[in-house]
Amino acid sequence: MKRCPKCGQIYSESDVNFCLNDGELLSRDVGPAREPTDNDDSPPTLLMDPRRVTDQTNWRPTQPPVLYQSPAMNAADRGFGLVDRDRPSSPDQTLATVALGLGIGSIVLSVCCYGGVWLGLPAAVVGFLAMRNIQSDPERYGGRGLAIGGMVTGIISLMISILLFIIVVLA
Repeated sequence: MKRCPKCGQIYSESDVNFCLNDGELLSRDVGPAREPTDNDDSPPTLLMDPRRVTDQTNWRPTQPPVLYQSPAMNAADRGFGLVDRDRPSSPDQTLATVALGLGIGSIVLSVCCYGGVWLGLPAAVVGFLAMRNIQSDPERYGGRGLAIGGMVTGIISLMISILLFIIVVLA
């Protein structure tokens, strides 16, 4: 048997879980409803007022929230072509990087396509031009190691290609 704790209705069906009168969850009826006694130590249940009371007269006036503003940018960050002389710029390494890329490509292609002739020679020339720029203006140009690597790989692949050409002609 089940009993509604709110209205006291008793249900004998085991499939019913909620009171059909008020929708309250049914509890198992163990026996007669017991009345609270004087020796009950449980604290009394207090029902709070469901309405929310807001006293707006005591609120202090505040400033409205400030919308997000990005930090101020200086003229060099805006891209107006003004250069900040205090900030060091990175040296230009374009020719040195191209020389190293051509040198690595020539090593890869030297075996099958005589890449030393087509890529090794330009790698050596571009590496030489990059080294000349670095020696003439080291503050503006950089990448000395890249340029040396491009020249060395270009010359090695050029020699491998010439050697392979000679072997193919003699065979």
